[in-house]
Amino acid sequence: QVQLVESGGDLVQPGGSLRLSCAASGNIFSIYAMGWYRQAPGKQRELVARIPNGGSTMYDDSVKGRFTISRDNAQNTVYLQMNSLQPEDTAVYYCNADITTSSWVRRNYWGRGTQVTVSS
Repeated sequence: QVQLVESGGDLVQPGGSLRLSCAASGNIFSIYAMGWYRQAPGKQRELVARIPNGGSTMYDDSVKGRFTISRDNAQNTVYLQMNSLQPEDTAVYYCNADITTSSWVRRNYWGRGTQVTVSS
């Protein structure tokens, strides 16, 4: 069984910063792409940033230059450094990963989400 557990969400003032973490655990053989999505109230879930296992990262235009995604393969962890946060960044942030288990089953996994609120 594989789990993704996010942490780091909080209430922050506009212009502030947060760092989200997502750790994958369980019977993991290999992790391919990892990413962060977000869902604001009344809106659809959207891709924020994605990082493959090798290759170029990608970002939604709304966060380019403010957010940075990175990963630690030894720790099966992906991070999202968020700077210059704005109220429109308020959402539940979800971790996503494409994982092959030790049973040679490959599928997509989601975390339960962490709340980020940007407000004065």
